[in-house]
Amino acid sequence: MSIRLRVNGTEHVLDVDPEMPLLWALRDVLTLTGTKYGCGQALCGACVVHIDGAAVRSCVTPVRRAEGREVMTIEGLSPDGSHPLQKAWVDLAVPQCGFCQAGQIMTAAALLAKKPKPTDAEIDQSLAGNLCRCGTYTRIRTAVKKAAGMPTE
Repeated sequence: MSIRLRVNGTEHVLDVDPEMPLLWALRDVLTLTGTKYGCGQALCGACVVHIDGAAVRSCVTPVRRAEGREVMTIEGLSPDGSHPLQKAWVDLAVPQCGFCQAGQIMTAAALLAKKPKPTDAEIDQSLAGNLCRCGTYTRIRTAVKKAAGMPTE
């Protein structure tokens, strides 16, 4: 079956099973490997992408749910790394291993689109489902605040 997707502003027609997880369509079919596989059960947040601006766990989202909608991956957030979140992540040396960071950034981007100046509690609540095995949560919150143009102290 053919599925029509718009990913990072580009139209694609994929010949895939409509129940295939969106994650695998992005990684294996479209070779957009920035989105990571962490748990396969929507528990860790490594696979977060946006569908029509909303953060979703692509590991459990059938590709059919994205048909005819706008999908954005970490590659589409800013191909040159100039998005304020990407810049803040680099400036503050947020990642250690980096595995969870694409999901963290995509979740934070969805938050900032809805709430441009979030409180610490709103940042923590929004990112609560994104796990970081390295424990960089304090730096993540600081980077979100920096990207929002808020004081980080």
